[in-house]
Amino acid sequence: MKTKTTKTKVEKLFIILLLALGGIIVSVPFIWMISSSFKPESEVLQIPPSLIPENPTLENYENLFESMNFGVYLRNTLIIVLFSFVGLFFNAMAGYGFAKYQFKGREKIFYIVLATMMIPAQVTMIPVYLILNEMGLTNTMTGIVLPGLAAAFSIFLFRQFMTTIPTDLIEAARLDGAGEFYIFFRLIVPIAKPIFAVQGILTFIGAWNSFLWPLIIANDESLYTLSVGLSLLQGQYANNFGLQMAGAAFMVVPIIIIFSFFQKYIVEGFTMSGIK
Repeated sequence: MKTKTTKTKVEKLFIILLLALGGIIVSVPFIWMISSSFKPESEVLQIPPSLIPENPTLENYENLFESMNFGVYLRNTLIIVLFSFVGLFFNAMAGYGFAKYQFKGREKIFYIVLATMMIPAQVTMIPVYLILNEMGLTNTMTGIVLPGLAAAFSIFLFRQFMTTIPTDLIEAARLDGAGEFYIFFRLIVPIAKPIFAVQGILTFIGAWNSFLWPLIIANDESLYTLSVGLSLLQGQYANNFGLQMAGAAFMVVPIIIIFSFFQKYIVEGFTMSGIK
């Protein structure tokens, strides 16, 4: 019995050491990126390399905002993030409608929404571009944010979660004289906080990393996002590794921070949405 217990402890210790080693290996590029972003150019290329900056400086970050217009890119990215959260509420309303309202063709429409998830986004970009071009919305912020207001996957997750909310609770609120919008915002939204949390995180990550669509729809550099600005940085300053590391760190660190704080909600949200 003691031998079996000892063997179990050794196996657990081996797994912990293996996971710790894997975590260190995965973390090295991120640590190197952040460290190099605070190094002057001469120190980034020195041999042997140093992990900790010997002469730390904020010059690379200052150049991002003074020479590369990263302030403009940041503003555009935050605008896209803001409107993506507006679209999050539209998706929640759609999911609530599919879950709790009875109307003709409900299931067929929902299946059509699900079918769009099987179509790659790259396939629909040209038709969407042509539609927006006819509407005169190309090279505008409206044209950038408009296609992202509705997402089939988000509607699906909200619908799956809201089917678990008792219908009797909604009927009781209606009998008390509550309107439909009052029920949604004061009753449904507080109950659906877990799925709002996970969708909010995924929405932020998707909007923060938006690259291909803004690059296609916008011709004016004043409409570019951080991801597009980072690609320009790699092209114009290919030999300035410190500046590239600063741009990459500015893109990645906020996502890492948010994901590290809210990763448990992502797992819980998917678990609760999938239990039926």
